[in-house]
Amino acid sequence: MAVLAIFGIRLFYVQVIQYDHFKKAALGDQLKQYEISAERGVIKAYDGSKVVPIVLNQKLYTLFVDPSLVKHPDKYASAVSSVVGGQPGDYLRLLQAKNTRYVILKKQLTQAQSDKIRKLEYAGLGTEVVPSRTYPQGSLAAQVLGFVNDEGVGQYGLEQALNKQLAGKAGMLKAITDVRGVPLAASQENVQEAPVPGQDVILSLDLGMQVQMEQILSSQAAKTHSQLLSAVIMDANTGKIKAMANYPTYDPSKRADIKDPAVLQNAAVTNAIEPGSIIKPLTTAAALDQGVISPNQSFYDPAKRQINGFTITNIEEDGGARTQTVASTLYLSLNTGVVWELMQMSQMGGSNITMKGINAWHTYMTDHYQFGKETGVEQGYESAGLIPPADANASALALTYANTSFGQAMQVTALQAVAALAATVNGGTYYQPSLVSEYVTQEGKSTKVAPKVVKNGVVSPKTSGQMIPLMEGVVAHYRDAGYSFMNFPANYSVGGKTGTAQIAKPGGGYDEHNFNGTYMGFVGGDKPQYVICVFNHKPQVAGYAGSNAGQPVFADLAHALINGGYVTPKK
Repeated sequence: MAVLAIFGIRLFYVQVIQYDHFKKAALGDQLKQYEISAERGVIKAYDGSKVVPIVLNQKLYTLFVDPSLVKHPDKYASAVSSVVGGQPGDYLRLLQAKNTRYVILKKQLTQAQSDKIRKLEYAGLGTEVVPSRTYPQGSLAAQVLGFVNDEGVGQYGLEQALNKQLAGKAGMLKAITDVRGVPLAASQENVQEAPVPGQDVILSLDLGMQVQMEQILSSQAAKTHSQLLSAVIMDANTGKIKAMANYPTYDPSKRADIKDPAVLQNAAVTNAIEPGSIIKPLTTAAALDQGVISPNQSFYDPAKRQINGFTITNIEEDGGARTQTVASTLYLSLNTGVVWELMQMSQMGGSNITMKGINAWHTYMTDHYQFGKETGVEQGYESAGLIPPADANASALALTYANTSFGQAMQVTALQAVAALAATVNGGTYYQPSLVSEYVTQEGKSTKVAPKVVKNGVVSPKTSGQMIPLMEGVVAHYRDAGYSFMNFPANYSVGGKTGTAQIAKPGGGYDEHNFNGTYMGFVGGDKPQYVICVFNHKPQVAGYAGSNAGQPVFADLAHALINGGYVTPKK
């Protein structure tokens, strides 16, 4: 009776108290957990009035094995190599792995290869679907799009920034398997959670504009032997990006051929540089907006200004010390002219840079034009740029802020610059730059992405209206000076500004032999419709990089927009 009592107590302990423990132990060799990949959302864009796919999915397969179920690794290795290629020895070590139940043998198998593997019916050997991206438009907009790595995670560009929306949610299958590791569908222990597909994304890009931009960048880069060439076209009245590209670029379907990983970056968003004189219209707009200058005002310009022991000068064509105007400050690109504007922000009629002017200009750069901040565009690795803080006294900051008035001692991206210009010429509204027009679920539910206003009153409507003819005057100046490519039809409004930007050396000072050629402008009819920014890095051209390497790219883009019927002419 005592022995039976002991057995009974032990049996109760095992069957009742320790039930869960021994159940899990018993299932350990038979219960497998599988993740079911969700189908990634498709990326589409506008081709005229049509919406066409630019990134699609294709089904490829990953070959995996549970080494604990492999009894004859040589047999497995030989069979695998005969189906997917390679030498048996390539797989033998993986088949004999210890302390793991899941080892990947090969990726990117075809449907036919997957079927052959499954027909082997080898214990623990199987394949799983891994959706892969395919690009029907080839390399078009590659740096804007980004790519998906072998683990199904978006890298760079849109794929990284919108990975959560595009990826969806993976499903889960827990299954009792037989001795070969094959799930028993009839088992009551099966638990399945269906995957949730990712959302499709419709971009604001216009493929016609994008194609022409990439062709223009390639052509101009060949002419100027540029290190890197970037450009952005944005709708001035919505913040929606219509085209954005860089040269050189890459083919996302041939990433294995890439030698320099920097080519994966969308430089128009990730590369902040000292932009040079394209900032002068923004300085002028800030001074006009504060009422310290007027658009027709003249002033005496000494052609040289001494600040903190350093001399700020102009280009040779400034005409020397003489009376200048707000208009000539822009079309002659006078460094001393915008420094004078900064002095007026300090004290109207003054000839010094004070903390009042420094704080005012800092506020316009950071709060009005949103420099020094990420724009929030749907791109990976966006740069915030750099604006020097206004946290010292005027004597320490005067030279730095004098330099920022003409686009040195500060850093912005091409995207930040074009967004600031849009706000300056559209009446004063800063729209968040965006590449997304619409999200669509797999059930067909659509969510439009409306333009997002970041700030109203960047400049007043009056100031905005004053800046348009001032920038048109710059284009007219270059046209009259013999730059025939800057001749545009009279029923279109085109304005802009060149920039020949000095390049800072790592150890301090500036490179005296290389410059960046930048350009920022707009094109429209009765009002600016599109804004364009060009960054041409280290072009090898005679003369000024801005006028001879940045400006021609802008001109080609503006003519393409007009000739392609994208711009509404004046009534």
